[in-house]
Amino acid sequence: MFKNLSTFIKLKPALAVGFLFCVSSLIFGIWVAAIPSIKQRLGFSDGSLGLSLLLSPLGALTGVALSTKVFKKIAVGKWMLVGYCMICLIMVMEINAMNRLMLWCSLYFFGLVSFLNGVSANATVNILEKKYDRNMMSTCHGLYSLGGGVSTGLAILFFSAGIQSGLQIIVVAFIIILILLNNRHHLLLHKDIIHSGSGLKFPSPTILGISFICMVVFMAEGCVADWSALYFKESLHVPKALVSIGYTGFAVAMTIGRFNGDQLIKKIGGKKIVIAGSILASMGFVLVVTATVLPVAVAGYICIGFGCSCIVPVLFSASANIPGVSKVEGFAMVTTGGLLGFLTGPSLIGLISEQVNLSAGLSLLILFTLCAALVAWRNRFLVDNKKMETAMPYDEQLY
Repeated sequence: MFKNLSTFIKLKPALAVGFLFCVSSLIFGIWVAAIPSIKQRLGFSDGSLGLSLLLSPLGALTGVALSTKVFKKIAVGKWMLVGYCMICLIMVMEINAMNRLMLWCSLYFFGLVSFLNGVSANATVNILEKKYDRNMMSTCHGLYSLGGGVSTGLAILFFSAGIQSGLQIIVVAFIIILILLNNRHHLLLHKDIIHSGSGLKFPSPTILGISFICMVVFMAEGCVADWSALYFKESLHVPKALVSIGYTGFAVAMTIGRFNGDQLIKKIGGKKIVIAGSILASMGFVLVVTATVLPVAVAGYICIGFGCSCIVPVLFSASANIPGVSKVEGFAMVTTGGLLGFLTGPSLIGLISEQVNLSAGLSLLILFTLCAALVAWRNRFLVDNKKMETAMPYDEQLY
């Protein structure tokens, strides 16, 4: 893991793009910590706040519709520089919203710009993988996971020092924008127009298969984030201080898996990674729903984290290499499935939990992850060839 990270860090053009993945999770972590104070300040109930938060996914779906038009006209490097600076400013407005209308507008545009940023960053990673003949996608997604952990720690430090969320995001956004401007040379070098088609096409069954797998993985991640603490509290009667340990195990496993993912994908192959990861995640959910003691449930969440860790990077790489489909179209088609999973998964689990129990709700993920493994096995766009061997010494790739 450390060798892979050190060589990636030395590759300055790749590090500049990898940092963009950190940006998204750094500012999002500050936002998560700020939600309780925003709820109180603007007088939201749980229900009205929940409905308000749906504006971000709505903005992301708007981004799906606009992505082909945007990236047909704007070079990907220019968008990355402007888009990630823009998302920092939007988050400053979001956390410091003075009224509900300001918050609602910020939530919507945060979702829209975040989606377009995701398209630009993932497409550029794919371009860099081909340029330097090495896998990078998993490492970049690992940086996203790492950024989330760092932002959580920063929020704790800020609150300990008496610095509230409104000032926290201003400080973090200012530092991020300075780094982005400092790295602008590496970002603006990417003059690619990453879409040349006329618009989104109806996806083929094979592309729908990749989208389905993405939906399942995002659904699993969303359910772990939203329901793990409640499951520990209500089903296993875990002390309050330990209710988040399941999600912690999941997040750590996810980060470790992604930082090792590029090497594993090169050695094992993308299709085998998706199949094995889906089966491992399914086994993890089995452990969780059948556990009667805390260590077994935590082990289950760790299995889910390791299982899911490398699947999305493989899917994003595959979506950017579909014959006859631009990177933008491929990413939009696949990510739409992920958005649907992230939105509907936790709610579906909640409905089943209300009618039966939470264990029954989480059991649905056992079936879905096994179906994902079957779909991956049958999918022709997921390949097992050991590609992306490093073509030249890493020292020769530095700039």
